[in-house]
Amino acid sequence: MDIQHVHFYVENAGKWQAWLIERMGFLPVATARSPETWTEIVRCGGVWLVVSSARTSASPVAAYLEHHPPGVADLAFGVSSVAAVMGQAIAAGATIVQPVDQEDLLTGTLRWGAIAGWQDLRHTLLEWTGQSAVPIWALLPDLETLDFWEPGAVSPHCAGFFDQIDHAVLNVAAGDLERVTAWYERVLGLQRQQVFTIQTQHSGLCSRVLGHPSGTVQLPINEPASPNSQIQEFLDLNRGAGIQHVALRTRDALGAIANLRQRGVEFLAVPPEYYTQLRQRDGFSLSEESWQAIAQQQVLVDWDADEPNAMLLQAFTQPIFPQPTFFFEVIERRAYWSNQQQRLPDGFGEGNFQALFQAMEQEQRKRGSLGSDGVME
Repeated sequence: MDIQHVHFYVENAGKWQAWLIERMGFLPVATARSPETWTEIVRCGGVWLVVSSARTSASPVAAYLEHHPPGVADLAFGVSSVAAVMGQAIAAGATIVQPVDQEDLLTGTLRWGAIAGWQDLRHTLLEWTGQSAVPIWALLPDLETLDFWEPGAVSPHCAGFFDQIDHAVLNVAAGDLERVTAWYERVLGLQRQQVFTIQTQHSGLCSRVLGHPSGTVQLPINEPASPNSQIQEFLDLNRGAGIQHVALRTRDALGAIANLRQRGVEFLAVPPEYYTQLRQRDGFSLSEESWQAIAQQQVLVDWDADEPNAMLLQAFTQPIFPQPTFFFEVIERRAYWSNQQQRLPDGFGEGNFQALFQAMEQEQRKRGSLGSDGVME
């Protein structure tokens, strides 16, 4: 099981298609219109994003935006057998929002269905037997028009830094973490991999990281551990649980982040003392040049003291929507050699988790949603 694509519901699909192209380096793939909904599909490397806006009040996008700000409505999973996964979901009591359907195309066969996720999140499940890229447009119902963009029509090439969607993070209400974890275990067969408790003098969160035993899916789930936690701020502004951020994996985090900054993407600031402390950590093995480049691009770095070459590099954009309810992450799982095999570090480092939480606290303070004494202002 892998994260196949992410579907956003927004107020203007064209505006956000242009933003993803100009700022994030994506390429346009297709424009689709049904009587109720306008949809744009973009990709960069192995990352596929879908953005939809309402054409009429009958659109599911309109219904979603009545209850939530713009954000992720569907986290879609690629699976080896839709019938098997849907069967497990049904047996576990999941709500089916799209029964299994099939489309036979010249390039292969697409089977898909969809279940209701936690609260208003949806999970489309796709099984694709073709050799080409998954034809996401085949999932869209009642199309009036479907137009494909010529390669290079807008940009000569994708920025080319993103290989796949690494993970997505789900925020849930206080007290729901165990229930949500158990739901994903029961319904989709995910398994617990890591547990984190992050606490500062002002606020905190609890997190569980879920993964699939036969795929690359990683789904960290967070709940607030204090009333003024940034997770609670998200829940209040999002008016319920939802996807807080999506991580885009790259093989060159420093190059990707420098490119995105040149395109006008803003990232969370990391205080200089973080990099001073980084040099004092056990297992620090970065060259002076690498350390300076990482500090210049304000990238978080983590590693296991027992395997210091297995490094995790992460940077986080500022929220992309008017309210701080969604941001992107750029992540590099730096390859290393172990027992004569090249490996990638898996999971997440507690050091980066803590540093991200503190950086986001600083943004909360700027917004006035975190007092200096930890009390909501």
